[in-house]
Amino acid sequence: MRLRPLTLLLSLALPAHFVVAQPRAATILVDTDVGDDVDDAFAIDLVLTSPELQILGLSSAWGDTALRARMLDRMICETGRSEIAVHAGVPTKSPATFSQAPWAKAGIEHQHGDAVAFLLEQIKAHPGEITLLALGPLTNVGAAIDRDPSTFRKLRRVVLMGGSIHRGYGPAGTPPEPEYNIARDPVSAQKLLRSGVPVFMLPLDSTQLKFDQAKHSALASISTPMTDGLQVLINEWSHSTHQDTPTLFDAVAAAYALDSATCPMTPLHIEVDDKGMTRATDGAPNAQACLTPKEDTFFRMLMPRLLNQHLVGKAVCVSPSTK
Repeated sequence: MRLRPLTLLLSLALPAHFVVAQPRAATILVDTDVGDDVDDAFAIDLVLTSPELQILGLSSAWGDTALRARMLDRMICETGRSEIAVHAGVPTKSPATFSQAPWAKAGIEHQHGDAVAFLLEQIKAHPGEITLLALGPLTNVGAAIDRDPSTFRKLRRVVLMGGSIHRGYGPAGTPPEPEYNIARDPVSAQKLLRSGVPVFMLPLDSTQLKFDQAKHSALASISTPMTDGLQVLINEWSHSTHQDTPTLFDAVAAAYALDSATCPMTPLHIEVDDKGMTRATDGAPNAQACLTPKEDTFFRMLMPRLLNQHLVGKAVCVSPSTK
């Protein structure tokens, strides 16, 4: 693929309104079940290409957390961000298919520390400052609350992709249903909502934005280590799931962590039942939820960052045994 100057690329490949937004800076930790659906990869690349963020670390959640951590290592390597720590979360059994396992297994193996311990250590070091961006089942979150609830309460906020308030999977009007991240570990979701930490929820109501063919064509028109990797991840996901158009659930949550203008919030009292249903009920608000996204604002943030990677130096990101 041929690399074009950014200004020419944006003028040819994207509508004129795709310009870089200027969000408020944040100190952030990211917890993700990257590797199943491809939306996690979009979210992580958005975070890694946002220089105004202070990224304290990434952690893997749910399922094969060791392989997910290896995938995160490769992603940060291919964005030139190898200073960022990666930790492995609590491993579990998972019914989901690790669709991007081939790409993950080609990465170089590293040792990974305990994600739950790392989260609590960082909260102690930065009390009241950290946004925890939770992009998967909340098992690591629940474990942190169990281990040290008073420290956990010193988070600034949790921004999570999860829940289904008025809309399930599908078009507007689809009845609400148990959303994947919440339904895998509803007990941990219940603990979070009782923790006292401000919760900002990006549910199915607001996160079903599509990475359509026009945007995919823009991504395919350039070649950087990150965009080449993202193309492979999309292809592996598509081959495994027999789907063609990614839905950017987690990327919408990541964008909100960068700039609240992408998804306005409504205060609600949210109850999570044992099947993972998230219902808005009477009572004092215990969370904020975005019910309608600002789609244009979101894509004005996402696209220039994906298409304008500034890679400093080169690094070896693939194990020699896989070449």
